Order: sequence, then structure tokens, then C-alpha cells
Amino acid sequence: MTWTIPNILTVLRLFAAIGVVLLFLYFSRPWADWFALVLFIGAAVTDFFDGYLARLWKQESKLGAMLDPIADKAMVVIALVVITGYTGRAPTPGVGAAGINPFILLPATIIIFREVFVSGLREYLGDTAGTLKVTKLAKWKTTAQMVAIGILFGMGIFEHMLIERTVGMDGNVLAEIFEGGDDPLNIRLIQQAYWLTWWIGVGLLWIAAALTLITGFDYFRKALPFLKDET
Repeated sequence: MTWTIPNILTVLRLFAAIGVVLLFLYFSRPWADWFALVLFIGAAVTDFFDGYLARLWKQESKLGAMLDPIADKAMVVIALVVITGYTGRAPTPGVGAAGINPFILLPATIIIFREVFVSGLREYLGDTAGTLKVTKLAKWKTTAQMVAIGILFGMGIFEHMLIERTVGMDGNVLAEIFEGGDDPLNIRLIQQAYWLTWWIGVGLLWIAAALTLITGFDYFRKALPFLKDET
């Protein structure tokens, strides 16, 4: 195993995926949101630099080629699990203060299912898995996922830091504030900014889910010749 800088960056990205969960277990919000957002952005940046540096310095390796997609999938899947778990605490369209948000859960399910499905295809194909090479559309899919998740992590900071009066309030009180009412802080302007940012994040997540389905179907189509029984 060669410990080149690109490989080290990839391994750090793997640990960062686990770190996102630990942050929400051992830190209170909004600090957990801040730390998770910084960690996630850092991991997303290394996703670009490990491959770029490996090509620039001619340090491409089989280990890096194997670990890089695993690190990407681990970061995205674990981040989606965390976000799905805590978005119900904030007031969001179509869900109560303590419920699970279908606008987050459905695209997250699509993305996680596709990652498991394609990983299963690659494992089954074995030596012929090279036919399922990463496409440009798949890279756009990953970019949309990363940006969407970053925005949704940032929403936790929005709730706690920009609306200081809500810090320490339970979900029901927070929901009442976001639903409107008289407030000297002109809460409606903050509401509009909150919902706009939230919908941008959710919209990107749905775009990523759509790209996920398209690329997943493309991989399945390419794998079909290797899945036919001999007659």
C-alpha cells in the first residue's frame, strides 16, 4: 500500500464520512451543524484534489481507484442518513415538527438504492466491471449531491444562528414562529430566506436523484450483456 498524498486524502475522506455521524452524537446544535458542514465541504474539496494531484504527479494507483468511489458513496449515504434523521426537527413543508420529511426521504432513498444497486452490479461483474466506467453525467450527479447536502447541512445553522430567538425552543414553538405571526424582528423576511434556501437544497437533491436514476439505468443497460444466461 503506497501512502501518497492523493491516497491519504481519499482515506481522510472515508474517516470524514464517519465523523459526520459522531459530530451529531457528541456535539449539541448548532455546533454540530457547523462542524459537519465544514467537514463535509473539506471532504468534497479533497474529492477533487486527490484525483487531480494523482494525475498531476503521476501517482495514480489501484488502491486510489478502488477507495475513491467508496469514499464518495460513504460520504453521500451517511450524510443523507444524518440529514433524514434530523430534518424532521425543523419546520419544513408537508411535515410536522417531529415527523420525517418526504421531500428529503424520497430522493435520499432513491440515491441510496442506486448506490447499493450499482455496487452490487460491479461486485457481480468482477473483472468485467470495467464496462461500468464513471461517466460525465455521473460526475454531475455527484456534484449535485454534494452541493445539495451542503445546503441542507447549512439549514441547521440558519435555524439556530440567524434566528437567535429560536435557540433553545422546542420543535412546536419553532414551528409556530416559522408559520407566521407578529414579531418585532420582522420574521417574515427571515422566513422567506429560509424557505428559498431550503427549496434550493431540496430541489438540487431531487435533481441529483433524477441523475442517479438515469446513470443507474445506464449502468444496468451496459451490464445486461453480462447478465444473460447461456442457452
